[in-house]
Amino acid sequence: MMMPHSPSEARHVFVYGTLRRGGRNDIARFAPAPRFVADARIHGTLYDLGSYPGAVLGGSGLLVGEIYAITPALETQLDELEEVRPDDSGEYIKREVRVRVGEKEIACLVYEIHPDRVAGRTVIASGNWFDRLPPFS
Repeated sequence: MMMPHSPSEARHVFVYGTLRRGGRNDIARFAPAPRFVADARIHGTLYDLGSYPGAVLGGSGLLVGEIYAITPALETQLDELEEVRPDDSGEYIKREVRVRVGEKEIACLVYEIHPDRVAGRTVIASGNWFDRLPPFS
């Protein structure tokens, strides 16, 4: 359930897949540009969906990601990219979680994959999308 927010307060997003630095959809390419806040980890399970990942929140696993401060305009673009739907029937469901960074907690949006999309998919045990590729030999 999303917590209400005013347009003037800072919004943050935790990204764990193609939106990370160096990813295919690197969030830094969007405008207005986000502000990097911190590297972080949250509880969840990461699934390989082919060209992008999906995370199911909770559990004992950890997801590797990054926190960015974003504007409402950028949040709208991310909602479109992640195919968020008001009735939660889209590819991803927008959640809000509290992420510990040092001594403080930051409320972050996280795009959680719709549970129907992960059946039969491979789990990325490290929780790091960039670990999915086999090492070069």
